[in-house]
Amino acid sequence: MKPLHISAYTTVSALGRGNAAMLEALRAGKSGLQPLHFPPAELKTYVGFVEGLEHEPLPEELAAFECRNNRLARLALRQDDFEQQVAALRERHGASRVAVLIGTSTSGILNTELAFRRRNEAGELPVEFDFVHSHQLSSLVDFVRRLLQLQGPGFTVSTACSSSAKVFADAWRLMAAGLCDAAVVGGVDSLCLTTLYGFNSLELVSAEPCRPADSQRNGISIGEAAGFAILEREPVEGSRGQLLGFGESSDAYHMSTPHPDGLGAVEAMQAALARAGLASSDIDYINLHGTATPSNDRSEDRAITTVFGTNTPCSSTKGWTGHTLGAAGITEAIIAMQCIEHGLMPASLNTRQLDPDFGSTILLEQRETTVNRVLSNSFGFGGSNCSLIFGGRNDHPLP
Repeated sequence: MKPLHISAYTTVSALGRGNAAMLEALRAGKSGLQPLHFPPAELKTYVGFVEGLEHEPLPEELAAFECRNNRLARLALRQDDFEQQVAALRERHGASRVAVLIGTSTSGILNTELAFRRRNEAGELPVEFDFVHSHQLSSLVDFVRRLLQLQGPGFTVSTACSSSAKVFADAWRLMAAGLCDAAVVGGVDSLCLTTLYGFNSLELVSAEPCRPADSQRNGISIGEAAGFAILEREPVEGSRGQLLGFGESSDAYHMSTPHPDGLGAVEAMQAALARAGLASSDIDYINLHGTATPSNDRSEDRAITTVFGTNTPCSSTKGWTGHTLGAAGITEAIIAMQCIEHGLMPASLNTRQLDPDFGSTILLEQRETTVNRVLSNSFGFGGSNCSLIFGGRNDHPLP
């Protein structure tokens, strides 16, 4: 596999707006989690909340797309000069040769939830409710393509928590097939009642900030985020890094629980290493899926030790952002790039007492050191797995 070059990236999450806010929080060990204050929901839990979205409606010409999820997408696109980077991308390749591939798990479902609360006595939804433009999964890609004035292939990936990791693999496949020359990839997921109450009904939501890999971990902290990156065949001036490899697999084991021995995760990580032409010893740091549920963390630990042994440093960054579900893949891909660019291995935030049954090297303290390659894991409900390997802009895979 020939690496793809990452020309630019941008992110918004509970850590703030833009790449600098994320880096500052990571360096400071400052979590973005806070007690839930989200008027439609009443649960005792912590969430990764993006401040200010309720005060930033879409402009009138985009009013049909009005929903929290599309607001979040637009907010991210306006950070880090990303729109200007896309304008330069259009000049290089032409609008019809740039794909837009975005992952989300729930899209604008909050709009539908609120619309159902406003039904009239006949059970009819409000006349202004627009399902196609605000909730339907394809609305997100349609919205972003319009904002960025792009006309290449476009589709949404919705595979739960691996959604916005898989878009990187899809971008490589589209370029390999000659269907595009570059791609804007990303992920957007916003807070909604379906995920908050749905995970709560499964007894997977923690009443405190999540504690990945902790012996007393008891569930996730749901977050919301949006992120985007530009992938190209060849580097351009100012390129940020490279996608060296990807691996995908399906557990086909259970509707929600991962395989207890992490067999699907093992396959995804091994496939990513093989595509990149790398050995497990070539990976400096692993960003775990690390949701802080008992079964997920246990199975991932077993998978890590199977592929990497017990010495590769790894941690979960969900103690910073919360589990951003369909946006987890892109959020943690950007964290991986920050680690490489700035020589950082984050600790597993909020982890107090490491599970004694774990064999992997979970970082409990932050490391400032050279990081050349990072593997980032994203594992979705039903065992929809994706592992990505990132390297610096001058990295080259082994022969």
